[in-house]
Amino acid sequence: MDELTVVITGGTRGIGRAVAEAFAEGGATVVVGARDGDAVAETVDTLEAAGGVAAGVRTDVRDELDLERLVETASRAGETGGIDVVVAAAGVYHGQPSATPIDDDSYAAVDDHWQINGRGVFATIRESLPHLNDGARVLVPTGSIARETKPGYGSYAISKATAEAVARGFAADTDYTVGCLDPGQIATELSGGVGRDPASIAEMFVWAATEADPETIDGAVVGLREWKQATR
Repeated sequence: MDELTVVITGGTRGIGRAVAEAFAEGGATVVVGARDGDAVAETVDTLEAAGGVAAGVRTDVRDELDLERLVETASRAGETGGIDVVVAAAGVYHGQPSATPIDDDSYAAVDDHWQINGRGVFATIRESLPHLNDGARVLVPTGSIARETKPGYGSYAISKATAEAVARGFAADTDYTVGCLDPGQIATELSGGVGRDPASIAEMFVWAATEADPETIDGAVVGLREWKQATR
């Protein structure tokens, strides 16, 4: 992975942070974005202290100008130029899992879920396109809530379904490999700390970016079962 440049939104915590660490450990140049500038700086320092090559930009995915700065920084960060992998991992959940019924959702929560989890994925991919190298891959973390009817997930579930639809659209309309990865329930702030350790599934993203058949990823949702079957 020494010649890969990877840009990760939401790269300071949860899945994004774990994926950043996995790519950096493998030798990729990693560029992280997140809303908390101090967390971005801390993440970059940690990645570099472990021997990685890293950079970061304070980024709010609701602002396409922030994203433009992030991807421009990433395109200049690696030795070969351009971007090889995009992980659109920025996300937010206003509420508690299974305890956020849609009929009780505030308009503010609906708007922010859509702006970050849905439109944010769109803007991340859109702004990345001019900088993507041939064969680049775009990966969007997702979950079963995007496809299965479950009570108590409200507009968060809608926003995740939107993210999957966005990924399918870019897969259909561009020459790049764009797909969603469903690692199951992961212990993050969004899940209330319940689930698998994010580090345990970080290699799923590395596999999808470097080893998986592009036809397996493009326009699809790839889950733990497919990953484990492919790598056993």
